[in-house]
Amino acid sequence: MPDTNLYFRQLLSGRDFAVGDPVATQMRNFTYLIGDRETREAVVVDPAYAIDDLLNVLAADDMRLVGVLATHHHPDHVGGDLLGFSLPGLAELLARDPVPVHVAAAELEWVRRTTGVSATDLVAHEHDDRLDVGDIPIRLLHTPGHTPGSQCFLLENALVAGDTLFLDGCGRTDLPGGDADALYRSVRALATLPGDPVVYPGHWYSTEPSAALSTVRRGNVAFRPRSLEEWRALFG
Repeated sequence: MPDTNLYFRQLLSGRDFAVGDPVATQMRNFTYLIGDRETREAVVVDPAYAIDDLLNVLAADDMRLVGVLATHHHPDHVGGDLLGFSLPGLAELLARDPVPVHVAAAELEWVRRTTGVSATDLVAHEHDDRLDVGDIPIRLLHTPGHTPGSQCFLLENALVAGDTLFLDGCGRTDLPGGDADALYRSVRALATLPGDPVVYPGHWYSTEPSAALSTVRRGNVAFRPRSLEEWRALFG
């Protein structure tokens, strides 16, 4: 990434944090740390499983947490009950470090219900809002489909895509709030982003942990449908 002040870390659950946690290891979530090396300010994207581990990484890197970015409300990304397991997440982080949690407006109530945090802890955003972390600008892109308020984050030459877009495939739409038609439009919108940002997904479901958007467009089945009808045949 060209900006030498950009602080960016991709952390894999079960390997880089929450080591030994069977759910974290099985789910293979990515959490991201993004910040400004000069101001030492940072945000965490999708904190779950082991909050102390994530805060310890920031402390070891001499970075100060100033906020959270949530891609969507599912418990493996923000904490909550998942298949009989109670996963730590936003509630535990805010108890340690009360910082604003930035969510898409359409996801605010879903995040509140899933995590139990107060609505006053959540900051609602519209499509293409900008959040500055130090002098690092982050674009918040509303990409509904996997959930009503799924969002991706665009910065420098990176696209943190959550569960909207993986390197191979895309998010499922058969869970509450899923919408296959909306996801088709979101995936098509990401395909038209300028430049060639590196895609950083919400899970490690592929051989590589990240890849250029041009590479993803060539090889990902989600980009094969040329119409909504073809998309429905594959993913509807």
